[in-house]
Amino acid sequence: MASVGLRQLCKSFDAVDIIKDVTLEIEHGEFVALVGPSGSGKSTLLRMIAGLETVTAGTIEIDGRVINDVSPKHRDIAMVFQSYALYPHMTVRQNLGFALKLRGWKKAEIAQQVADAATSLDLTQLLDRYPRQLSGGQRQRVATGRAIVRNPAVFLFDEPLSNLDAALRVQVRAELRQLHRRLGVTAIYVTHDQVEAMTMADKIVVLRDGRIEQIGAPLELYDRPANTFVATFIGSPSMNLISGTYRHGAIDLGDGAMLPVGASLKLEPGAALTVGVRPDHVEVVTDDDDSVEARVIALEPTGAETLVMVELAGTRLTVVTKKRLALLPGDPIRLRPNLADQLYFGADGQRIMA
Repeated sequence: MASVGLRQLCKSFDAVDIIKDVTLEIEHGEFVALVGPSGSGKSTLLRMIAGLETVTAGTIEIDGRVINDVSPKHRDIAMVFQSYALYPHMTVRQNLGFALKLRGWKKAEIAQQVADAATSLDLTQLLDRYPRQLSGGQRQRVATGRAIVRNPAVFLFDEPLSNLDAALRVQVRAELRQLHRRLGVTAIYVTHDQVEAMTMADKIVVLRDGRIEQIGAPLELYDRPANTFVATFIGSPSMNLISGTYRHGAIDLGDGAMLPVGASLKLEPGAALTVGVRPDHVEVVTDDDDSVEARVIALEPTGAETLVMVELAGTRLTVVTKKRLALLPGDPIRLRPNLADQLYFGADGQRIMA
């Protein structure tokens, strides 16, 4: 295991700044996910840690040792790529042991290390097959096994599940999490899928435009997002944002629509306010007390739940309910947001502590 430290890290390609003053501490044995939309810099950051991209400014440390000028093969890291990067002309056994062969290990030592990795990843029966004879999930496990046999201080994963179908992604991410718990190695995992990050990581780093927006445990980011960007990026379906003007205990949405807010919120009347409410924190009701009327846009029954897309005073919202609704697009619907679970954001997009 090893700790990883990034200190005021910057990366530019010509005049374009990709990574901007990133500082991050990753503890021994932590599983950290880097998430963000395309172009946020997460893969570039991972490649800098791996030594595949040079550092423009700042430092990268592993266990307190600055590695900016250390070659990738001497950084004691192992990387699993999105494409798996397996050698097609080699068997699974040969793929797993190739890095050890290059290091000059004895055949018996390589065989033992490969056998141990194959056992832990349920690959023993596949050792004599070639990559073309494997499924996507099996190839992913081989790529992970090739990293394991090197016994690195740090694992780096660059969107390793993005080529798998939805059902297989669920299975393999559970396998990776169990593997991490068993090995206890430090892992940095890049993904654009916030559900992957929520279910796998000890700590999530949310990136936007090369900067860190927030760092925290999955549920901390879900329950207490620092700003509207994190609020809408973490969570699926994403958080609803309803903007208007604060008027003595309610938010004025225009057209006569008023949405109650929590009594603990203290703002000057007329202040710009955005209310954030999760889709599952809105109740579909039939009475008028403390509720607002919206209009149905579409319903998506999923079995256990129904996703209801509605329009409220010109704002589109998503509601998740367990009720079976006999509604059609255009029908009125009454909604009651749970005031205790509402979040509030100012004109700058930052969360207001109510």
